[in-house]
Amino acid sequence: MYAIPLGDDGAELRPLDPWHAEEFLAHLDRGRDFIGQYIAFGSRERDVDSARALLTRYAEKRAADSGSLHGIWLGGKLVGGVLFRTFDAEQGTCEVGCWLEPAAAGRGLVTRAMHVLLDWAFGERGMHRVEWCAASANQPSIAVARRLGMTRDGVLRESRAHRGVRHDIEVWSVLAPEWRAARARATRSDH
Repeated sequence: MYAIPLGDDGAELRPLDPWHAEEFLAHLDRGRDFIGQYIAFGSRERDVDSARALLTRYAEKRAADSGSLHGIWLGGKLVGGVLFRTFDAEQGTCEVGCWLEPAAAGRGLVTRAMHVLLDWAFGERGMHRVEWCAASANQPSIAVARRLGMTRDGVLRESRAHRGVRHDIEVWSVLAPEWRAARARATRSDH
């Protein structure tokens, strides 16, 4: 079990496991409409069993080294999370993503948590490329990609249908040398 502090506001990054099903469901219920504006994540989980099933699928992905979920807790309360939606160690590529309930938005939690994931992906696991995909209309998500120093690779026009609307999906990425250089610059400016 780990709990990684995300700053001095009491925010922590922790594993999100099947035994968190009740807490996870309560969190989804608090943020269902907000979370579901642009993504389907958590939309089918309406009871403890289905919430546990989603968490179990990601626990199995973690065991298979092909993805994982990590919760963001603020003041001891689950308020969102970040994930490796896909993780291909052999190819050195992965896709990351996030979700938050509305009360947690605007605090920099996702950016801080994503720094932990990207440091681990590049530093520990030797990933070469990390991708971020977001609906063009999801400006908060696009802003996180920018804050992480990602580059917009392109737009997949009307590629994803969600809630009866076809969305353009922007693909953003950061490569290992770019991440290392940005982190080195940030370290130098901190000193």
